Amino acid sequence: MDRPMKIIISGGGTGGHLFPALAIGDEIMRRHPNATIHYIGSKFGIEKDVLPVKNVTHTLLPIRGLQRLFNLESIGRNLLLPIRLITSIGKIKSLFNTIGPQLVIGTGGYASALPLRESIRRKIPTLIQEQNSYPGLTTRWFAKKASKVCIAFEEAQSFVKKKCVLAGNPVRSEINTGNREVGLNQYKFNPNKKTLFLFGGSQGSLALNQVMDQMVSFLSISNTQVIWQTGKNSYNTYSHHENETTRVFPFIDDMANTYAASDLVMSRSGAITCSELTVCGKPSILIPFPAAAADHQAKNADALARYGAAELVNESDIIPEKLAAMIQSLLNNQNQLNAMALASKKLGRPNSTSKIVDQAMDLIQ
Repeated sequence: MDRPMKIIISGGGTGGHLFPALAIGDEIMRRHPNATIHYIGSKFGIEKDVLPVKNVTHTLLPIRGLQRLFNLESIGRNLLLPIRLITSIGKIKSLFNTIGPQLVIGTGGYASALPLRESIRRKIPTLIQEQNSYPGLTTRWFAKKASKVCIAFEEAQSFVKKKCVLAGNPVRSEINTGNREVGLNQYKFNPNKKTLFLFGGSQGSLALNQVMDQMVSFLSISNTQVIWQTGKNSYNTYSHHENETTRVFPFIDDMANTYAASDLVMSRSGAITCSELTVCGKPSILIPFPAAAADHQAKNADALARYGAAELVNESDIIPEKLAAMIQSLLNNQNQLNAMALASKKLGRPNSTSKIVDQAMDLIQ
């Protein structure tokens, strides 16, 4: 194109929607340094903390998803939803008038719905990137009228009334560039000991935190080093476990060196987590979130487990003593860790971001 590209990328709420947006944006800027990218997210999502640090141009909408819990706080938030919606629609219209985007990309979450709606209404080329085997509500709403839909799992096609492009999930370009020595030094860990990395997604997992709370003393006695991302809301509850063999953080930004420092990862099995694990070739213990839509986290975990890249443990089956023994058994068996790492690496799709950006560029060139 002769004129610089102007692109809006919307998505957020959780890291599973935000980090694909950032990965796509980074690849576009790598190819087209003069492009203008404006990110749209929510004031209530993880993006409120991440986007300012990334120093990217962005707008945060005063919108949040429908609260499903039946308590006074949730009822109050739901009552504010119409006002937040009207305010956000006005912001979006003004933003589109100011920017004049030639392309809009949505990566899911409630923050991406309004930009996609406005883009389709104005007949601007629109691409949706869906991370999960069961598409989210935003994808199901807008896929039919979008210019293109990129999916990460073949199973997603049956839920979308439009021919999709199977492209995999975009992961941050730096995710597999970590250095083990740098990572271990960062955490002041002993390179001769094994390291477990526990996290429950960008927001943390109450169930995984509770299990680790019961296991961490045993793991420490067994000479296992632990990197523990609790999530912002749970950090104060578990920060007292911090010692020379257990590092506790609310959120970890440097995932590349953290993955590199880890011999084994224990986590939920969200789509982006699984994509990062396989691109980095990490062996894992996956504990699917049981309330995930259409049980898609169980499907993700099963895909890795079937190929020998992970151990699948259902949350309802967890007995802390047995899980701790499983962790120790894996960490003491380097041959098994190596086999799992190789299987994981074979499942990785490191070129997914590039494929998605190819599809996006086709819409405006």
